[in-house]
Amino acid sequence: MVRSQPNIIITGTPGVGKTSHCDLLAQATGLKHLLINHLVKERGCHNGYDEEFQSWVVDEDKLLDAIEDEVKQGGYIIDWHACDLFPQSWIDLVVVLRTESNHLYDRLKARGYTELKLQENLDSEIMEVLLSEARESYDEEIVVELPSNEDGDMEENIERIETWVQNWKQNN
Repeated sequence: MVRSQPNIIITGTPGVGKTSHCDLLAQATGLKHLLINHLVKERGCHNGYDEEFQSWVVDEDKLLDAIEDEVKQGGYIIDWHACDLFPQSWIDLVVVLRTESNHLYDRLKARGYTELKLQENLDSEIMEVLLSEARESYDEEIVVELPSNEDGDMEENIERIETWVQNWKQNN
């Protein structure tokens, strides 16, 4: 199926600003914001709740089945902390947001994360887990790493991605 609009993944460790970026980008481009965390709960794409990590245990097959028809049509911004499960044929751009550890710590602490969850996410950011995952799962030319430390970063990132969307539409 030929798409008239691109699909973008905005990924990164919890607390880097994925949802804020996606909300603004959806407003700027008209693309639809697909918040995977909400969809997992709403459509039952999980195998229960993990009390220790305070998160849903996602059934990736159910999730992909639940969104396949929509996403294949194009025009989505996928907001999630993982990206490797989405087929490369669905995705046109992968944006990995990165945040310096001191900023991330403050954001996660403000959310009330447990020490275990906080440390797991800080370790993931420091070890570049999601950036590596993106680079291993998608062609190098569609993976972009962007900073998300200050408010000005978000504005610059939105402008950059918005320009990319306009170029994609002209060339596809």
